[in-house]
This record gives sequence, structure tokens and C-alpha cells, in this order.
Amino acid sequence: MTHKPRSRGRGISGSLPILMQYIILFAPVQAAYVDDGSTVTDFLPAERSRGVTIQSAAITFHWPPLPEQDHREAKTQKGGKPLLSPSTEENHMINLIDTPGHADFTFEVLRSLRILDGAVCILDGVAGVEAQTEKVWYQAAKYNIPKIIYINKLDRDGAAFGRTVHEIAARLFVWPAVCQVPWFEGGKGRFCGVGDVVNLRAYRWPEGGDGKIVETIAIDKLGEADSLFAEEIMKARTALIELLSNYDEVMVEKFLELNGKHHDIIPEDIVASLRRCVLNQGSRIVPVYGGASFRNIGVQPLLDAIVQLTPNPNEVPVPEVSVGRADGSLEALLKGDLLSRSAQSIPATRQGGKTLSTRQPMAVISNLEACALAFKVVHDTRRGALVYVRVYSGVIQRGASLYNTNLQVTEPAQRLLRMFASDSADIQSLPAGQIGVIPGLKHTRTGDTLISYIGASPKLGPPPPVNSLQLRPIEVPPAVFFSSVESNSLGEAKAVNNALSLLIREDPSLQLSVDEDSGQTLLSGMGEFHLEIAADRLIKDLKAKASMGKIEIAYREALLFPSQPQEALVNREVAGKKAKARCTAIVRPLADGDNDRNVFDDYKTTVLENGNLITTTTPTPNDPTETAEPWHGRLPSHLSSESLHRSLKNGALAALGRGVQYPFPFYNVHVSISIDPRHELFGNDTSTAALSSAAREATKTALRDAAQGGTAIMEHVMNVIVSTDEASLGAVVKDLNSERGAMGISLDDADATTSGVREDLPSIDLRKVYAPKDPFEGGMSFADQEQAEMNNSSRQRTVTARVPLREMMGYLKHLRSITGGRGSFVMSADRFERVVGQREKILRKELRG
Repeated sequence: MTHKPRSRGRGISGSLPILMQYIILFAPVQAAYVDDGSTVTDFLPAERSRGVTIQSAAITFHWPPLPEQDHREAKTQKGGKPLLSPSTEENHMINLIDTPGHADFTFEVLRSLRILDGAVCILDGVAGVEAQTEKVWYQAAKYNIPKIIYINKLDRDGAAFGRTVHEIAARLFVWPAVCQVPWFEGGKGRFCGVGDVVNLRAYRWPEGGDGKIVETIAIDKLGEADSLFAEEIMKARTALIELLSNYDEVMVEKFLELNGKHHDIIPEDIVASLRRCVLNQGSRIVPVYGGASFRNIGVQPLLDAIVQLTPNPNEVPVPEVSVGRADGSLEALLKGDLLSRSAQSIPATRQGGKTLSTRQPMAVISNLEACALAFKVVHDTRRGALVYVRVYSGVIQRGASLYNTNLQVTEPAQRLLRMFASDSADIQSLPAGQIGVIPGLKHTRTGDTLISYIGASPKLGPPPPVNSLQLRPIEVPPAVFFSSVESNSLGEAKAVNNALSLLIREDPSLQLSVDEDSGQTLLSGMGEFHLEIAADRLIKDLKAKASMGKIEIAYREALLFPSQPQEALVNREVAGKKAKARCTAIVRPLADGDNDRNVFDDYKTTVLENGNLITTTTPTPNDPTETAEPWHGRLPSHLSSESLHRSLKNGALAALGRGVQYPFPFYNVHVSISIDPRHELFGNDTSTAALSSAAREATKTALRDAAQGGTAIMEHVMNVIVSTDEASLGAVVKDLNSERGAMGISLDDADATTSGVREDLPSIDLRKVYAPKDPFEGGMSFADQEQAEMNNSSRQRTVTARVPLREMMGYLKHLRSITGGRGSFVMSADRFERVVGQREKILRKELRG
């Protein structure tokens, strides 16, 4: 059977070690390393100076490399030969995205996971499974992304492949399928290579080599060189076959055909079984590989595993889309089914005097050339805005007109680029499954849907309802810290605002607002480090002449009592045009039983956004209970029911953006806005802007009315997981409990999970998990090791607690001081809770100055 080269999009969390070895081996660029801050994907000055990944970077490469990419030396060394790919002859294109590991840059990980087909999780062989690893792992699980694990740094003192395999089972709730066994010379010497459990052979890299030369040793000859290692590979093969047989019926049949001979099953059948289990995440089987990327050991076999085991774009779940008010899959849309449902749910829409919603679904959808999601925007000083896109259907051609369905604007794709971190190459097209860059788009933001449609109007875009087609958006987590931004002089204010706009477009997890009382510009972010990096980029990279204030907590204000109905009439000129509209608003605290959310029809919408519930209503046509003049559901020709409800919602959101007693947004408020088109719409004078203004004024008046009875201050409570050694455990618990007001403190060992997000998964029986013995493990059983760990003061322990965000400011420095530099922590937002008691009195006094 002939296989065509497959194109794949896959993400590698913490992928720099793998990527750097690929570049060293096969790419015509200078070698670079994470340790000295010179990696190709960490190209921002702040990344190189701090030695951390701040923003995700995309690189497209081939494996095995194309002939023109193969820059290896032609000669071979004695006893070795160049290793291009031991298992893969067919060429594949891989779209790799390197993502940050710091918790403050979670959004960079989320928007990358949203568009990827597979992921490789890189673990530190010394540290094992860390708290942040668990957090990102479960984020990937949310998107049902198939995963492979690579245990790195096995050349370092204290590295323990076997222990890490057990931690994978205990903390990630998966069955580790050990596909490679680390090879230490003489059992306890230098880490020199890996044993291939699938192909029953070993790979040995010479000491001090550059990774281009590797010796391949068959299992029968390995017994002469290292008999104990050969026995371990055979033991691992038996364990792998038995594990696969528990979840793959095809493997059971192969096993029985060969009369239970584990070692006679051919590698192709094992790879096929592993692939089925990886794609079927219900099996909870995750292949595990190992290496030492800094020493150029072990990455080529891992790249083979990526192309063999992770899905190609045709094998991933079909993305979700919405068209009008109909939701479904992209596949259903392309078949015309979703378009039929959308046409039935939306009254006939007029565009240019012609009704379009009655057209045949397939006639409309056949003109859809391409559909893509913009998942990242980067500002480049030479090329302007670079919009990263993932194409989900069709082909985007160079020069195509792309319609942004979120913003309702058309922009040309004058160039298409394939990225290599900060470098690029021009291409003519981007087919489905590919990741690429479109430079020069002026309006497109992260999460926008772009479509190419034959015959689309340059001004009006595609016909409805195709013009409302949207892929599932990327969720932006709420900001928890903020800092003021001030220009150094009045003349620099415009330039600073432009630089801030670029920063926000690049990173939507940064949010910009203006304090109405002081006039200060406030920049909000995910954490202290996040805002530090934002300030660094603003001043050093974007050359804004500005200063940042002290980093503070982003609290929220909440109502305690409801308001009376408040009416607002807007009647003024805006940009020389008359604007007139009227509506009524009522606000009240959001009750636990308010489940009437995400409702959409022509006469009522209910949306939960930013922690507030907003309901907009109009009268129901021909309502028999209506005693006044009847309303037949007609709106002015320039207004649709969708635009009317959207404008009212946007006005309410604007009013909720600032509290009454404090300069913080409102939270946990239910806003009800009603409008009667018979009396509160005034022909062409009632624009969408007039409706938004009326809703904003009515909501603000209602909030002031409700706030007369007093308001509450809400604060973010964080889920905190602290990792420390046994000796420092008491100091950590005492500090959290007595100094930081922690709630629900619990102690766990290495089996702890990050935040209970996967408590639905049954735990793994560690006695059934195969893992090779570590070099300095000794002869104890796993149970004996566990008991020894209990009495070991260096044993790692995990403390889980809920702590107010305010108490976590500057915690890392303090944690390191009380643990001798051995402690680390990760935290994630749990929910907002009301500040009460003495803490409330102190906080109110501070806020009022």
C-alpha cells in the first residue's frame, strides 16, 4: 500500500529540548540551548534575557527531513552510522508549537491547545510530575488531545525514569505504556542511549557526540554487550503487550494467534495497537519515551513516535461551529444539514432587498472555499501584524479575500507565510489541517473566524446565514492583577495608547480599562510575572515612553439588594447624526437558581458573561394578554432582532465594567433590560449605538439605586498547590494557615492531584504499572520504597489549600526562604468570594485611602 505524505498539526508542551536537537541535527542554523537563552523559539528579548518562554511560537518542519534539509556529515564513525529515522521512511510535515510553562501564561497554552491535534508532554527526569504539569495535562484533556510523554534530562544526577513512570500513573491517572527503557552503562554508569521496546533493539549515542551518529544494536547481539539491559527490554516488551491487550481487541487476537508469545508480535502490529489506544482516549494509555536532549540523545525515535502515533488532521474530532442560532459540527455544515436548521430558526433576512435565507443550503455552502480560526496575533516591527491561523476546511489561496464573521469585515490575504519561529517563508496556499501566518490583517483578533467565499460582496460579505458562521471561540480567563500605566508626557499619550492596543491585540488575557474618577489607564493580567513581562515589552520592545504603577489585586463589587425599574432616554447627536432610544433596566444580585442562561430567540436573550447574567427582552408578537396596541414583531429595516439584543447587552456590559463605590467591575449581578419597539424605537434615529447608550445609562442608574443599600467586595480565592520536602512541610503549613488565611488545607504525597478536576477518573493500581528500576534504586520492592520514602526527610510532599489571592502576592520569594529554595507552587483561580469580617474592614479602609 502506498501512503501519501501526511500533514499534521501537533503541539509539544515544553518542546524546546526536542526542537533544539532537531535544529542541531538537521537545520542550517546555529545550535542554541534553553540554558543560555539562545533558543530559536524564544526570540523575544525578554525571553532571552530571562531564559523562559513567554509566548508560543510556531515552527513547521519535515520528519524525516527533506533531502535539502539533511546537513549531516557523509562519513560515519567506526561502530556507528547516521540515524535518520529507524522506523519511518514516509515524509511528514509537522506543525510544532512551543508553549510557555509558567502559570501566568496559561492563556498561551490554552489558545495553542485549541487548534492542535496532538501533544507531547515533556517531563523533567529529576523533578518528575510537577503541579504545573498536571494543570496543563488536564487542560489538554479538556480538548481531548491525544498525548505522548517524553521524560527528559535522564543524564542528570538524581534522574529517575522508573519513579517518574509511577508518578505519571499516580498523578495523571493514566496507564504509562513504556516504549523505551533508558540505558546506563554497566547498569549504573553514564546514560548512553535507550532500548526500543517496540522494535526490540537499542540505540547508543557516543559520549561527547553531536547526536548525528548512533549505533543500532539488535536484541540478540545486545545480550553480548549488556545482558541485563537486554533482559529489561524483553521484560518491558511483555508488560507492553499485556497492557495493550487489556484495551485493544485486535492485539488480543494477535496475541492468541501466536500462542501467547509476547516477543513474536511484529513491531507494526504493536505500533498499530498503540495508535488505536492513543486515539481512543477512553483507554487512558499514554506511550512513554525517554532521553537527554541537551546531550542529543533520544529525540529521533521520539519524532518517529509522533508521526506514527498521533493523529493526522483527518482523524481528529470535527470542530464545533455555529451558524445563526444553530450549533453543530463543521461536517454537518459542509453537508448542508446545519444550514437547513439555521434557515428554519431565523426569520427571512433581507440584504440589498433580496431574501437570501430561502436559498438551497448546498447552493450556499458550495461557495465556501475555506474556513479558518485565528488563534494568535503577533506584532512584528518589519512586517506589521502577523495573524496565525489554523485552516479547518478548504484551502486559503494567496490573494484571497477573507471575511471576518466576528467583526463583519473583509480583509485581503495578500501574503501567506510558513513560520520558523521569527523567520518565515512565502507560500501560495494553506490547505486544511495546516497552520500558517497571514501578515497585514488590520482588524483580525484572537478567536476570530475567517472564511473565503466565492462571489462574496466586498462590502456586505457572504450571504446570510453563512456570514454568521463561527468556529468555537477561544476562552479568555479573567484577569486577577492590575497596574496603572501613565505616559511620561502628554505628548506621548497617543503613542502609549497605540502601543497598549498592540499589546492587547497580541495577548487578549491582558485587559485595558480607564478609571473614570482618576482618568488612569489600568492594565490587568493573569499574574505578577505576566504584568512584569507586559511592562517590559511595552517599554523596551514597543518603545512606549511610559511608566507602570504598583501591581494590585483586581477585586469585584457585588450588589446586596435589587433596584427599582430605571428608565433611560438617549436623545442627542453623535458625529453629526441624531441618536435616540429608550429602555428600562432592573438589577439584582444573581441568585443560585438563575439557570435561565444562554437563551436566544427573537424576543429574549440571556447571556452569562464576566460573571454577570444579562437578559434582554421585547414583547412577544400578538400576545393575547397584551391589552395595549398589538405588536406584530416588525423592527425598523436597519435593525435586526440579533443586532438589537446585542446592542442592549453591550450597553449593560459597559455599565457593569465599573462599580459604584469602588473602581472595580461588578460581579454576580443579574441585569434585565426591556424595550418596547412600539414606543421606544424612533425610526432611523435609533441606531445600534443609540441602543447601547440607552442600555448603559439605564443600567448605571439601576446600579446606583441598588447600591444605596450597600455593596460587597468580592475577592479571588485561588486553588494553591505547594510542593516541598518533608523537612519543610511543617513551616509551609503553618505559614499558609496562620499568615495567609488558607482554607481547606490538605496534605498529600506524590499521588496528589492539582485541583480535583479529574476526581471522576479512577486511580491506577501502581502495583500493575511496569517501570524499570532506576540505577540507584536498590533491590527494594515498590511497596518497600514507598515505606522508605515515608521516613525520608527529602521526600516530596504536596500541600493543597484555598487561599485569597491578596495573600499570595510575593509568595514565591517567601516560600523559597522557608524551604531553603526547594519549594515551588502553582495556583489557579477557583472563584470569587465575599470579603467578610476584620479583613473586610481593613480592605475598605485601604481602598478609601
